[in-house]
Amino acid sequence: MTPFARRVRELRQAQGVSQKDMATALGVTPAYLSALEHGRRSPPNWAMVQKIIGYFNVIWDEADDLQRLAELSHPRVVVDTAGLPERATAIANLLARNIADLDEKELTRLYETLSAILNDRRREEP
Repeated sequence: MTPFARRVRELRQAQGVSQKDMATALGVTPAYLSALEHGRRSPPNWAMVQKIIGYFNVIWDEADDLQRLAELSHPRVVVDTAGLPERATAIANLLARNIADLDEKELTRLYETLSAILNDRRREEP
């Protein structure tokens, strides 16, 4: 399941709405919505995210959060390290070979570490 899928499912269940009813309201098939909620589909495009935001009547930060989660939720990621340093290729391959074996605690630690490094880097940029 992707972060976006988890959040959409949480919103739908909190409002007591079935996948079928939500799919009808959004103009998609229940099969599409099910695949989206299970992380078996690429994240929806901007227009579909906006429909979902409107459907749940979320505003401001929550709407921004849904859009951000959609951008972070592609279930089949390809990392192109061509032309990057050797270490980048090694890291990408190490993660690809081992990600399925990491537990939730390890994934959280890895995510938080990488996020902190990238956030520090953004703050240092002019």
